Amino acid sequence: MNFLELSVSTDFWEMLMRFAICMVVSWVIIDRLYFTKSHRSDFYFTFMLISVAIFFIVFFMIFVLDDMKGKTGMGVGIGLFGIFSIMRYRTDAMPVREMTYLFVLICLAVLNALANSITILELCLTNLIVVFCVWICEQKLKIHPCKLIQYDRIELVKPEHRAELIADIEQRFGLKVLKVEVGGIDTLRDMAVLKVCYEGNEVLETDGKVKLKLSELSRK
Repeated sequence: MNFLELSVSTDFWEMLMRFAICMVVSWVIIDRLYFTKSHRSDFYFTFMLISVAIFFIVFFMIFVLDDMKGKTGMGVGIGLFGIFSIMRYRTDAMPVREMTYLFVLICLAVLNALANSITILELCLTNLIVVFCVWICEQKLKIHPCKLIQYDRIELVKPEHRAELIADIEQRFGLKVLKVEVGGIDTLRDMAVLKVCYEGNEVLETDGKVKLKLSELSRK
């Protein structure tokens, strides 16, 4: 026990406390505000692990550079540039809502890792303000379930036939259609990809995309 007390610094215990605050706040935002509407476990996984990784990267970067005079600011700037660049260089397109959550969670992780000049109470209040702002915005955000449909009556895709298109989709699928967006059109097979938003309690499934690959368009 004495060995553990001597080998672990006070800064490390303070880091664990700030890390706990960061994780609790991140969990509230992801689980209680984001996941209740989207039910996207893949983004749940991404958001939580990015929060953990960013916090430790920033904290230990500052800890190592703390004794290097004149280099701390430059190191922090380079580190933050690398952190935020992952939002640009990604494999798949990310919807705007998920991008916003990712940005907020990265900012919170950086904030909790860097805020060593304020008290724990001030840090908690700052995190609560962010959570409150996210909650207010979520109350105003209405997300309707959407599906991608391969549609065979391509003549109804024309703007002047939009009312007939909606009526046909409602009759075929039994949905109360709110909005229809036309994506890819395959003139060889007389098919179109439609993003149909409708009334219901299901989750958002299309990730905002209105395109399918050629292999996805091919008929079995």
